[in-house]
Amino acid sequence: MHPSEGIRSAKSRLLEGKRIVLGITGSIAAVECFNLARELIRHGADVQAVMSPEALKLVTPDAMRFATGNEVITELDGRTQHVDLLGSYDDHADLLLIFPCTANTLSKMALGIDDTAVTTMSTIAIGGGVPVIVAPAMHASMLEHPAVKKNMNTLREMGVEFVGPRMEEKKAKVATVEEIAAAVARRLGPMDLAGRKVFVIGGASEEPIDDVRVITNRSTGETAVQLAMAAWLRGADVELWAGRMSHPVPSYIERRDFQSVRDLLDMVNGEAKDIVIVPAALSDYAARPSRGKIPSNLDSLRIDLEPLPKVLPALRHSARVLVGFKAEVGPSDDELLRRARARMEEYGLDLIVANDLGKVSKGETSSFLLRSDGTVERYEGSKEGLAHRILDEVR
Repeated sequence: MHPSEGIRSAKSRLLEGKRIVLGITGSIAAVECFNLARELIRHGADVQAVMSPEALKLVTPDAMRFATGNEVITELDGRTQHVDLLGSYDDHADLLLIFPCTANTLSKMALGIDDTAVTTMSTIAIGGGVPVIVAPAMHASMLEHPAVKKNMNTLREMGVEFVGPRMEEKKAKVATVEEIAAAVARRLGPMDLAGRKVFVIGGASEEPIDDVRVITNRSTGETAVQLAMAAWLRGADVELWAGRMSHPVPSYIERRDFQSVRDLLDMVNGEAKDIVIVPAALSDYAARPSRGKIPSNLDSLRIDLEPLPKVLPALRHSARVLVGFKAEVGPSDDELLRRARARMEEYGLDLIVANDLGKVSKGETSSFLLRSDGTVERYEGSKEGLAHRILDEVR
């Protein structure tokens, strides 16, 4: 068994059964292609590397042979590898990914010039309707050249998708390996939420006591992040409104931060939203904050809390589909469902997810899904799986 098989699907099965042609060109960012190939394999993909002559000056075919477990294509011959991989109508590869893509290769692609194995793969993929993703890498001045910008637009019109670049240090740096792998998984996913706008509100609010201290709830934000990622991978236009959270948010997820419930309410507007999902741990009460810092040597301290306005009613006016969460500690299943159903009826929710926090842990959850028609479904498993189950209900 080749060593690459030992990591296959180690992270997910998002790309299981998918064959990716990885075109590598002569940018110094090519040194990252080993890590990218391995990342794609960790999500289940079979990766076939194709290298331009300039790429061979930066990365050896032996390295990519080791990374992928497949022979590396550096030039085309009588085996017509380009036709075999991307021109066969019944068994072609699922996607051509060019990482990194220089300004030179990008422009040749737009003009249909075939002078390397990579550009020939591009021409046959575009002509045959095979999905193509490009990750540009070049100096910022090259990216701003009118001809390069025109050629990028030409490729977009042909259906080519661009990921990145990241603008840093006057350079158009190649997108991260994480972002590229996610873009591939999204392009080859079901895309059943394409064209939909999905808002996810997660994490905990923080209500100030003074200029230093806050009252907050316990929340890692993991469920919200999993929901945002799942919706994005299924093609949605996603925005995550994030309170305090410790779970990392991928760079490809658009994020807006809030602190207090009032901050969050200020963000709510009348703009129509397709789907809004609110697993956030929002405060129900807040103090009237003191200016400065309350002394820390007091014998006792009394804080009066006042109820805060609810966020779900404010969202109901603009959301076509509104999903709420009801978290409790220690109730019976019947009592948990009763409280969740009351919340659903009070705010006119389309779906509510109820759980006992004592049965929730990192990555795992036990939850009930209550539908507006009165039916109930019990879910036990990963939070990632719950995210997809919720989206199945509301898509």
